[in-house]
Amino acid sequence: MKIGSRDFDLSGNRTYIMGILNVTPDSFSDGGRFLSSDGWSLDIKAVIEHVESMIDDGADIIDIGGESTRPGHARVSEDEERSRVLPVIDAIRKVSDIPISLDTTKVNVARAGIACGADLINDVSGLHADGLAKLIAGSKIPCVIMHDGQYFNNDTYTGAGTADESDTPQKAYVRRVRAELDECVKIADEAGISRDKIILDPGIGFGKDYRQNLSILGNLETLMEDLDLPMLLACSRKSVIGSALGDVPTDKRLEGTLITSALATLAGIPMVRVHDVRENAAAIRMARALRTVR
Repeated sequence: MKIGSRDFDLSGNRTYIMGILNVTPDSFSDGGRFLSSDGWSLDIKAVIEHVESMIDDGADIIDIGGESTRPGHARVSEDEERSRVLPVIDAIRKVSDIPISLDTTKVNVARAGIACGADLINDVSGLHADGLAKLIAGSKIPCVIMHDGQYFNNDTYTGAGTADESDTPQKAYVRRVRAELDECVKIADEAGISRDKIILDPGIGFGKDYRQNLSILGNLETLMEDLDLPMLLACSRKSVIGSALGDVPTDKRLEGTLITSALATLAGIPMVRVHDVRENAAAIRMARALRTVR
């Protein structure tokens, strides 16, 4: 897949790293990290230093988010989100040609971001946001389509029967998520988004409880069975890790995150989205070495 100026082999032969850059005051893990001393404007110099550090540590893509997606987050206006992300995209473009992903569900923010230099749209709505699918199709750039359980009514779920009779309840749930991702891909098809421009994301932490999140992480091979589209796993520092480790805070979730990145690599998932690039790159290298001798 071509993302920006670079070619990515998303067949599972390697695992790429999407480095997280949240330019928000309220993201669950690193909100407010890049605010200036005035408490409201961005410190662009600090942002670029962090981006350059992530690149040096092994990031293949930078994912910029201008609105928190944590549970209970406050929505921001299009103007506010644009004011956060566009200066960052512009600043990165002046120092690097690294592919830039824009994490947004707002069509006008996405349009402005693409015009400014974003190479990929990371959509946590699974193309349920008004107008976004058509914009992505028209732009001909890649997208990440994420599963969010809130968009699917369990009572009217049409994927029943896709589970194997021998499946555990956990595997059956994973197959359900796969089937619902297929519904998102249908939206992409209808909008005219080319299949070679799509990356899927099972949406850890979105519309799922602790056990459902664990079910996905513990059954990644089931998630990947007969999948003809690449997958991204975004689990870094999320609450499922905090709960599994004994309700630890976000800054104590690195070790748990490294396990999920290693599992993703062993399962053949070609991309992970993480905060701690250097440490995850090392975990991926180790998992890749183990995978070669299976």
